Amino acid sequence: MEHLDIISYKHDGELHRVWRYVYKIFESDELVVIVNNKVDVIDGDGRKWKTREPAICYFFKHYWFNIICMIRTHDIYYYCNLSSPYVIDQEGLKYIDYDLDVKVFPDGEVLLLDRDEYDFNTKVMQYPEEIKGIIKENLTKLMEFIENKKDPFNRACVNGWYELFMKTTQEKN
Repeated sequence: MEHLDIISYKHDGELHRVWRYVYKIFESDELVVIVNNKVDVIDGDGRKWKTREPAICYFFKHYWFNIICMIRTHDIYYYCNLSSPYVIDQEGLKYIDYDLDVKVFPDGEVLLLDRDEYDFNTKVMQYPEEIKGIIKENLTKLMEFIENKKDPFNRACVNGWYELFMKTTQEKN
């Protein structure tokens, strides 16, 4: 298990947000699984805050979205960002945030968020038609993941990663 920062940018290259010193607990050719728990976050405008609860974060090599599984007292909430696939370099795990977000509540309710931000940024930052098509396709794919409860959209998956994290961090102490 290693530490790294998560660094997100906007399409125009502007820094969007940084999550400091998270734990990478798994990496394959397809995805990276990160755990953060009360980590420091720095927004592009310099505002600083801390995450409130532990979260299991999925970043994909081939899908244009990432998934944050927020572990709250009695349930799991999901926050999904439409984004570029990640890259990892010496600075951390990096991706481009494409504005649209999907929130999934424990009762199964699904909300599409920030459509107005996406519409605005497609014009201001002049997203190419190819990018808009990829985002649309990947939003459909993400909705299929949610509907079919594909990992990590199920309690067993999230709990398994969190238990592995807790066991590994306890062994190091």
